[in-house]
Amino acid sequence: MTDLLRLDLDDPAVLARVWGIQRAAYAVEAELIGFDGIPALHESPDDLRTCGEEFLGAEDGGELLAAISWTVLEDGTVDICRLVVHPSAHRRGLASALLDALDAEVPTPRTVVSTATDNHPALALYRLRGFKETGRRTVGDVLSLTLLERGPSSVSATAQSPQAATS
Repeated sequence: MTDLLRLDLDDPAVLARVWGIQRAAYAVEAELIGFDGIPALHESPDDLRTCGEEFLGAEDGGELLAAISWTVLEDGTVDICRLVVHPSAHRRGLASALLDALDAEVPTPRTVVSTATDNHPALALYRLRGFKETGRRTVGDVLSLTLLERGPSSVSATAQSPQAATS
């Protein structure tokens, strides 16, 4: 059974668990997209702790397996900063469960997220969840990011998907 809970990164044990999942998840994404310069892959635990984001996690049997973080922009838009699932827990619906939990936790008229353009599993998940591509941008002349957005009308129409994603 999966439990969804708020995560307090000021707790050293929680921080260590989230940091470990993040490193494992972004290592998979780096291999998938052929680019190991993903900033979150190189964050220190202290960088993660002080990122200014709010976090929800998914636990199974007391083991943290996935996390989502976000900020709320001045206009009320939720900006998903990271969605990470430990590789051992891919395809178990944890990313979808965390997106659902975020929708319930922070109802908003608009949600935005970006992910590597070559991260096809993440793009597929977000599209199934009602996100539409709004643009692309290049980071450091190397990494192409796809920008996605979802408005309130698409929240209720999203499909459940057991795919894992990193953002």
